[in-house]
Amino acid sequence: MISIQNLSVEFSAKSLFDNINYVINKKDKIALVGKNGAGKSTMLKIIAGLQRPTSGSVAVPQDITIGYLPQHMTITDSNSVIDEVRMAFSHIKALHDEFDRLNAELASREDYESVEYQKLIDRITSLTERIAMEESENAEAEMEKTLTGLGFKRSDFNRPTAEFSGGWRMRIELAKLLLTHPDVLLLDEPTNHLDIESIQWLENFLVTKANAVVLVSHDRAFIDNVTNRTIEISLGKIYDYSVNYSKYVELRKERLEQQLRAYQNQQKQIQDTEDFIERFRYKATKSVQVQSRIKQLAKIERIEVDEVDTSHLNLRFPQAPRSGDYPIIADNLGKAYGDHQVFDHATFTIKRGEKVAFVGKNGEGKSTLVKCIMGEIPFTGTLKIGHNIKIGYFAQNQAQLLDETLTVFDTIDRVAVGDIRTKIRDILGAFMFGGEASDKKVKVLSGGEKTRLAMIKLLLEPVNLLILDEPTNHLDMTTKDILKQAIKDFNGTVILVSHDREFLDGLVEKVYEFGDGQVRECLGGIYEFLEKKRLASLNELGYANQQTSKQQQPAQQKKESAQQQPAATQPSAGRMTYAEQRERGKMLKRAEKKVTDAEADIASIEQEIADIEAKIAAGEVEGDIFERHGALHKKLDNAMSLWELATMELESLKEQLAN
Repeated sequence: MISIQNLSVEFSAKSLFDNINYVINKKDKIALVGKNGAGKSTMLKIIAGLQRPTSGSVAVPQDITIGYLPQHMTITDSNSVIDEVRMAFSHIKALHDEFDRLNAELASREDYESVEYQKLIDRITSLTERIAMEESENAEAEMEKTLTGLGFKRSDFNRPTAEFSGGWRMRIELAKLLLTHPDVLLLDEPTNHLDIESIQWLENFLVTKANAVVLVSHDRAFIDNVTNRTIEISLGKIYDYSVNYSKYVELRKERLEQQLRAYQNQQKQIQDTEDFIERFRYKATKSVQVQSRIKQLAKIERIEVDEVDTSHLNLRFPQAPRSGDYPIIADNLGKAYGDHQVFDHATFTIKRGEKVAFVGKNGEGKSTLVKCIMGEIPFTGTLKIGHNIKIGYFAQNQAQLLDETLTVFDTIDRVAVGDIRTKIRDILGAFMFGGEASDKKVKVLSGGEKTRLAMIKLLLEPVNLLILDEPTNHLDMTTKDILKQAIKDFNGTVILVSHDREFLDGLVEKVYEFGDGQVRECLGGIYEFLEKKRLASLNELGYANQQTSKQQQPAQQKKESAQQQPAATQPSAGRMTYAEQRERGKMLKRAEKKVTDAEADIASIEQEIADIEAKIAAGEVEGDIFERHGALHKKLDNAMSLWELATMELESLKEQLAN
């Protein structure tokens, strides 16, 4: 569909991309990965047509539409939320105009057998289908569904967009983009401003409704759930894997091991050749051989080893000073701003050594409660901070508190204690401050770099209660792994405000959910919490096992409850609303389609394998046929796994709907 051909980009004589080639197909869901600065965002801009490469081209067919969401944008609109989102449907008029123009052209042509005439027919057919699809959808319903999915309340729809923060306005732009249904979606860190529920909604949208997707994200769970192809950018080259991120990590490890062995073998060959030249350089009898070796050495194409993976670095932060048994005790805690009650009657206890997560939609009070704990704002109720508690706090504005006159190295050197001082360079390298970057002044760092530096500084200070508010927003996956392990090994107490499920998984043992003015405690990890939330949502829609509910609720209690309920609001026994029936049908169709698509994918791969095996049996062994055969088998294994997951999901859904 979109072909990237011989693409090269240079900045200040440094090569960012070197003769890159690949194709974006119709249903590809691609994750662009690589270390910070590898060129991921630049690649998206080039595909979107916003930046020109030094050489090469991006071939986009005329009828292909591209939607691009940058990581940062300046928004100056002055509409209400709903009016701004309505602008997403302005493209329907353009479709009608093109349809009318092509029909007029068709009426004037008589070359009925030509290829061009057939292409014209195909385009008109495609436009007819697209217009029918676009207009069959209820635009208002689609807008409402998309906005609520991205975290907006219905009461927000008529508010001016100027009242919202930058993060919420990015959500408005994302809503507009999704509603245009482009052929190719380019998303640069789309989850940075989303909470967990909105991320899950976006995942489902991209998997079930989007066409081709190319995204950059440091949220591992998100890209694992959305993508089926991973393109790594490294040292100006790309490595294309037809698998999701987790599988790619395994394959990349194998590739790096092979690359390192090849590099070591080549280095030995070069050293042997140089030794021969040096030994016999001045011997007349060996002059021919020496000249031959010199030419041979000049022709060798040097193997480059990709950047070293530092995820093995084991950071151990200073021992946490002993604190009281209960660092945080809250009793009927509440906070209101004027008439707006953020939360109330929050009662909970955090024990020494616990690692807990604060989750919920943005604006529900997570950061507000943290500010209460820090003593930054007044509150109602009782909040007791335990004995000998030393708090390390990472806030969104933490980077602004750094001393801008110091270098990166000096900033860390001033807080590091004990053996960790001998590893400062390694730590800085792991957090992308290696080499000359460690000697930069803090004042010249970007916002993301300052955030990472503030994180290192905080985690080296001897504290026993860490409070981290969205600590992973500016960290790549390798650095997040290092940070996660460091927090896991930390023997103090940790409160994490985060929407990164993969980061929280295995790290927290308790989740506090913020919503509807309440703070609810949920024992277990993040995925246990999300599963309970999913089941609760099904209960609300009437999909849960009603028989279980009947057994749990005595008949007399139900009777009394029904008598107390006004007759007008009593639900009809065994009857669902049209909206509920429709939602059930949609869920079932989506699950069935995932199974059907997975089966079709398996059949296609098996046919490719059969074709290659037929060639091998016939003796037609050419090029990389065995490598392709092996790659297809790996692709088949991945497809089978996806089919198994889709089948299990469908069976589970059928059981829930049957009860």
